[in-house]
Amino acid sequence: MNFLSVENIAKSYGERILFKDISFGINQGQKIGFVAKNGTGKTSLLNILSGDDSPDEGNVIFRKNLRVAFLSQEPYLDPKLTVEQTIFTSDNPILKIIENYEKAILNPDDAEAYQAAFDGMDAHNAWDFEVRYKQILFKLKLDNLEEKIENLSGGQKKRLALANALLTTPDLLVMDEPTNHLDLEMIEWLEALFAKENFTLFMVTHDRYFLERVCNEIVELDEGSLYSYKGNYSYYLEKRDARIETETTETGKAKQLYKKELDWMRRQPKARTTKSKSRIDDFSEIKSRAHKRRNDHEVQLELNMERMGTKVVELHKISKSYGDKVLLDKLEYNFLRGERLGIIGKNGTGKSTFLNIMTGSVLPDGGKVVIGDTIKFGYYTQKGINIKKGQKVIDVIREFGDYIPLKKGRQISASQLLEKFLFDRKKQYDFVDKLSGGERKRLYLCTVLIQNPNFLILDEPTNDLDIVTLNVLESFLLDFPGCLLVVSHDRYFMDKIVDHLFVFRGDGEVQDFPGNYSDFRTYEDSKVIAQREATADATAEKKNWKTETQGAKLSYQEQKEYGKLEKEIAKLEKQREALQSLFATENWAGDEIDKQSKKLQDIIDKVGEKEMRWFELSEKLEA
Repeated sequence: MNFLSVENIAKSYGERILFKDISFGINQGQKIGFVAKNGTGKTSLLNILSGDDSPDEGNVIFRKNLRVAFLSQEPYLDPKLTVEQTIFTSDNPILKIIENYEKAILNPDDAEAYQAAFDGMDAHNAWDFEVRYKQILFKLKLDNLEEKIENLSGGQKKRLALANALLTTPDLLVMDEPTNHLDLEMIEWLEALFAKENFTLFMVTHDRYFLERVCNEIVELDEGSLYSYKGNYSYYLEKRDARIETETTETGKAKQLYKKELDWMRRQPKARTTKSKSRIDDFSEIKSRAHKRRNDHEVQLELNMERMGTKVVELHKISKSYGDKVLLDKLEYNFLRGERLGIIGKNGTGKSTFLNIMTGSVLPDGGKVVIGDTIKFGYYTQKGINIKKGQKVIDVIREFGDYIPLKKGRQISASQLLEKFLFDRKKQYDFVDKLSGGERKRLYLCTVLIQNPNFLILDEPTNDLDIVTLNVLESFLLDFPGCLLVVSHDRYFMDKIVDHLFVFRGDGEVQDFPGNYSDFRTYEDSKVIAQREATADATAEKKNWKTETQGAKLSYQEQKEYGKLEKEIAKLEKQREALQSLFATENWAGDEIDKQSKKLQDIIDKVGEKEMRWFELSEKLEA
């Protein structure tokens, strides 16, 4: 079933053309990842799909009554509302169904309206809406439902907007960088949710593991053309390389043919009118194919790293708390030259605070940080570049000087350096506030690296960078001879860059784990499996002789309960059906309807409780 069709759309800003004649469709069940370089119109396309912007040309056609939810990078939420009020003031259709039901209860004489409202609650599973929204908010670490939006961080607002989008159960969910501001545990939960639930997705994300595990199709915007790959991220990489190789071969053949045809054109006498008109027409097409060039320029990262002495950074019994919340508790560690350390942990466990203590912007409550005389930090923060009104791209770099020192005594002009970071001469005179999110991050990365640090601290460096730039950054960091300290939710990036991890467990506990993120996940999973096996062994040892001879996994009392539950559930189901039929036939007054509604809800709750217990015993029996 087709949900949406994009037909020959175009978008430009002034003379800058983002895309032209773009066409594609989104069908039910597709989970599409949209891939393109920074500044080529990814967010603009998402804004067009969400209705926040319109194309200069072409049309976007939606299926009638299609419910679309859009998660932007910087969602707007009413600052005066609380977290819970934000959920209940959204345009979620389930809220309208609940409202209709509440109105129907207040008008008992209209039995038909009440029955329709009751059926609507059943059809949309609206009875458990409160449980669902609290579960999702809990998973996204938004536990304080009375917290005002104005007091939330940018990351918390993004997570609340994500919760709202998920709760609307849309036909199509459009997302711009959904994993930004999520910790690793939240990302893995979201992956599992999308795998389990029947969502139709169209998203932009830099998280390559997320693309690999969630998407069943990748759509790439490259050189102004769209290419579709029916598979996950690995399949896309394989087929994209094959496509580019084929295009390169075809361009080479076209160049040979062009030389031949050019020689033929030159040899024809001007006065001759018998030239093959079709061959002359074909010559123009051959010429365009022969001169086709890929814009495959990549960011070129280079710096003149300051010399590093034997003493790097020493942490002596570092402690830090905010009120009753302990973030660091007497942490001791000495950094070595060339160390590559990754930091992971749930949001709010003190990762950014630790970085700020390292760089001196936050003071510890106890202990001290000793920094070697030769150490020069390069700190890439989540806040990014400080945009000054009226400042142009070139002005940002010129604040550090008109010429920047490189390796072996070489120098480079500010303009040449920006070209290495993919800002052409024209782009260098654009205003910074007109850059895309990814372009701003690339410019900010440039300002950090040109200061020639020998100890790089990167706090979520992968946010908003396109995949091409990420690959270049990874290659640069692999060759970087200084110290590296990285906080990132990008698991692919962490796997490739770091040698060991600081795992922030909370309550001041910091574990030093020898390995990358995938090694850590394997270790954690093995611990869970070992615990389950130990529990199973302990349970097996406690079995009495009667249970063993029967070969069952349940105790005698549990077996009795198991058999009894089946009968009780069947009995309650009959009571529920009988009471529901009475709603349709009896002409009850308002008080009676309210009374019977509560009775019905009690029955439904009891069925739910007993079914949960039945499933629990069933799993134990099958284990």
